[in-house]
Amino acid sequence: MTDASLPKIAAPRGALARLMRRKLALFGIALIVLTVGAAIAAPWLTSYAPQEQMFDGLTIEGAPLPPGDAFVLGTDLLGRDLFSRILYGARTSLIIGVVANGLALVIGTLVGVTAGYFRGWIGTVLMRFTDLMMAFPALLLAICLAAIFQPSLWIVAMVIALVNWVQTARVLYTETTSLAEREFIAAERTLGAGHGRILFLHILPHLVPTIIVWGTLGISTTVLLEATLSFLGVGVQPPTPSWGNIIFENQTYFQSAPWLVFFPGAAILVLALAFNLVGDALRDVLDPTQRGRD
Repeated sequence: MTDASLPKIAAPRGALARLMRRKLALFGIALIVLTVGAAIAAPWLTSYAPQEQMFDGLTIEGAPLPPGDAFVLGTDLLGRDLFSRILYGARTSLIIGVVANGLALVIGTLVGVTAGYFRGWIGTVLMRFTDLMMAFPALLLAICLAAIFQPSLWIVAMVIALVNWVQTARVLYTETTSLAEREFIAAERTLGAGHGRILFLHILPHLVPTIIVWGTLGISTTVLLEATLSFLGVGVQPPTPSWGNIIFENQTYFQSAPWLVFFPGAAILVLALAFNLVGDALRDVLDPTQRGRD
């Protein structure tokens, strides 16, 4: 078997350099770095704790304070600093985004690669189960699971992972099925290579670019789903700050204090947009058919 018979791995050399030449990708990376930095540096960026209720945090009538010198983004219905809660809420969104999406990738990869490589009754059972999971609306299924378990940060992450792995499994199943029929895999089998060697040395390396892209794009979906669950009251529970539950807690002040909804909503939008921009750029630079088009 010659080197020419081996397929080229989809991640070309210089992919990082090509990624850095994309302005939208750089913009997305900058937003992600800024959000992560703000979440880590939250104790130093604000002098207020996210659960701290200030005596001067409400008007005489008991209404939230608008943005001003004392409170950069104003206060919420309990007199807590909104800027502090958004900073600490970024930690919640990022932790759930990374953990839940990581678990979803692991589950989706195991199911998709196993079904695509072994096929037969194993592949049929796994993919019919995947189809069954895809038939349920993800949000409705997540709400049901979150209602069964007592919502907490880690439970919400697990629930999101359990409803988000199916897309990854379907995509990796298709790619693995195609790879398993290639000549270099048949040659490895002829030479006596075992399933483990073929899977870990020949199948999975070719799937890494796809896993990276879906992992990046999946964080955006995870952040949005976590915010939705928290807004509906079945996500991360107060007083732990989450962008979704900040909107949920303050939704009654939508007209009189719109900043309570606008700022956390803008944070969700910006972070989701950032990961989408980076994910789209990674999909292009890691696609071998795009070589030479940058």
